[in-house]
Amino acid sequence: MKTSPATYLLRKASGVPKGGVTPGKGAPIGKVTWDQVQQIAETKMVDLNAKDMEGAKRIIAGSARSMGLEIV
Repeated sequence: MKTSPATYLLRKASGVPKGGVTPGKGAPIGKVTWDQVQQIAETKMVDLNAKDMEGAKRIIAGSARSMGLEIV
């Protein structure tokens, strides 16, 4: 069985109901911390195509940015 989708985990961590309509344009719809990104990356590590934890964190951070979330 696979783990939950990264977008679901990011929405749960940030508390927003759905991703942004036009991410990258305008204000971010929510925020996640690097600690939350790391926890999600640790959860998703078995499903991600990453060699190490830094690569997994970059993948999750990219997903967060594409949803319109700001990483603080």
